[in-house]
Amino acid sequence: MGNGQPCYVIAEVGVNHNGDLDLARQLIQVAAAAGADAVKFQTFQADRLITARAPKADYQAARTDASESQLEMLRRLELSIEAHRLLVEYADKCRITFLSSVFSEESADVLDELGVVAFKIPSGELTNLPLIAHVARKGKPLIVSTGMANLDEVRDAVAAANGVGNNAIVLLHCVSNYPTEPGDVNLRAMATLEREFFCPVGYSDHTLGTTIAIAAAALGACVIEKHCTLSRSLPGPDHLASLEPDELTRLVADVRIAQRALGDGKKKIVQSEVAVARVVRKSLVAARDIERGHVLHSADVVFKRPGFGLPPTALEQLIGRVATRFIPSDALLEEEMFD
Repeated sequence: MGNGQPCYVIAEVGVNHNGDLDLARQLIQVAAAAGADAVKFQTFQADRLITARAPKADYQAARTDASESQLEMLRRLELSIEAHRLLVEYADKCRITFLSSVFSEESADVLDELGVVAFKIPSGELTNLPLIAHVARKGKPLIVSTGMANLDEVRDAVAAANGVGNNAIVLLHCVSNYPTEPGDVNLRAMATLEREFFCPVGYSDHTLGTTIAIAAAALGACVIEKHCTLSRSLPGPDHLASLEPDELTRLVADVRIAQRALGDGKKKIVQSEVAVARVVRKSLVAARDIERGHVLHSADVVFKRPGFGLPPTALEQLIGRVATRFIPSDALLEEEMFD
């Protein structure tokens, strides 16, 4: 991830598997078929994550049984260690990288034992500095979402990882609302994060559709993370803000196109323009018949297509010179026609 590398696309399953291992496998297939680089889950133990009285977020309550507590909901959505092992193996079979968000030191240890190549720190854990330090000590890259955070909180999180010797950090700009309104996105914050922390910066998207994620890629995001589902009509807290399979495929393709369009930033003629320039640019052209021995005046010259004669910028070099031959009207002017 980072400068010189293709934009890394993470298909976020999260809890959209609804606690069903077969559905989780199907979503891995969807992510791989779409061309995503990684598929991401969430690793947590509900009873260690949340108190019995913790309320649901508004978006969770709106899309699940309102009488069910957040703890009860997460118990339904928790994946066992064995399920994780099976999903890691299945992702490997599908040739896609398995990633997961960590919510405790225990979940990080489980993932480390399963051989994950990097750890995702979700936005809700950004201020959990002991957890960040624990994960960072494992020496693997950290992908850190920064939803709900100000710059000082991001600075503290980065310092917690750096303080134990881990500088392999990718920051993801993020807005933790599901779905996020485009007016709240503030994609320019990616440039602020990159300028402040000198590390690769991407974007974790919770808006509806694909427009904002593609815009982020066009602004240079090195990572795009987006929720995926088999159907937005499925029950569960995150399905509504997720992409269905055909949409995820289109997103990956469009992100690749957007990144290819970024280029190297140098303003230059590209090879595909050369032939067009010869046709649509203008040259110095005789405005009338010019007799041999005539001293050229500006009134003797007009600018016309095609562009493979002397360019208009050469006019001052010809004014006042003497024609060495007869030049018919509408002829392209050349250096050798004048002394």
